[in-house]
Amino acid sequence: METTRLSTKGQIVLPKTIRASRAWDVGTEFTVEETSDGILLRPAGPFPETDLDQVAGCLRSKRKLKTAAQMRAAVEREVIRRHDRGRY
Repeated sequence: METTRLSTKGQIVLPKTIRASRAWDVGTEFTVEETSDGILLRPAGPFPETDLDQVAGCLRSKRKLKTAAQMRAAVEREVIRRHDRGRY
């Protein structure tokens, strides 16, 4: 077990062996969570946590929407095409 110290600026240096084993490089961002056992550090993900409500509809298409009948017909055509090619 290695130890470290809190600096006067509130900084903690993680031992090099731990940084190397986790491939944490300079600039790695962490989330900090207080638990009943102490403090938990986790590398922050590339994207912030979001809810479906926040992202729903962000990739809207400019094309006209297809009806259920049009989609069914397209699926049927593809099944027939694949069947004729011997895939099914």
